[in-house]
Amino acid sequence: MSWALEALDVQASLGGRPVLQGVGLQLRHGAWTSIVGPNGAGKSTLLRVLAGLLPHQGETRLLGRDLRRWPARERARALAWLGQSERVGDDLGVLDVVMLGRLPHRGWLAAPGAADHAAVEQALRQTQAWDWRHRALGELSGGERQRVLLARALAVQAPVLLMDEPLANLDPPHQADWLDMVRSLVAQGHAVVSVLHELHIALQADELVVMDQGQVCHHGPSSAAQTHRALEAVFEHRIQVRELEGQWLALPVARPTSHHP
Repeated sequence: MSWALEALDVQASLGGRPVLQGVGLQLRHGAWTSIVGPNGAGKSTLLRVLAGLLPHQGETRLLGRDLRRWPARERARALAWLGQSERVGDDLGVLDVVMLGRLPHRGWLAAPGAADHAAVEQALRQTQAWDWRHRALGELSGGERQRVLLARALAVQAPVLLMDEPLANLDPPHQADWLDMVRSLVAQGHAVVSVLHELHIALQADELVVMDQGQVCHHGPSSAAQTHRALEAVFEHRIQVRELEGQWLALPVARPTSHHP
């Protein structure tokens, strides 16, 4: 089987401190996979390794090919990235920011063509950001800015899309829009991989990768009882996964209170 992304015995360190320890993972095409786990589990580090943004030991593969063997420009067309708290110049216009997603498709210093303009418009409309296209990024709220950066990632039209905390600053209606967008991409055959703190949304993914202490504890369907048990365990049973009206929810569990005489 051809995989969208693979990690083979991956190890990585940050500031000399080991963060990932022998991670093995295979992520499929046409599926949305969410990486979840407690703070410090290594989720964002793993995503950055899969994107080729962090040095590591072991092997990572994109579309069946060693990530390090991809020419940079070709890889940028195959894999789109949306990181946490990305810094983009506030004076840049929204259209210009999203057009940056088309750079891997254009010749050196070439002006954007009709296909680039069409891709940018489609991405801005998908994220409900089209009306701001003539505004500067610095004029937007945090949620609006996040939607523009998401549009930039979508404009790449890559078969693999990685997103680290993509719901930051998004209100519930726009979180729902994000869900619809992800499902549409998956239906078209894309692989979407997200790191999410919002467990109720992560549980709607096709698959969950449950991490703790730099390792993958479990990888399986988000609807499977074994996946739910693994998720509850890494959060020290402070959550319970329950189904409500056809959706899985992670409900908080209060610590037992001690009674003193």
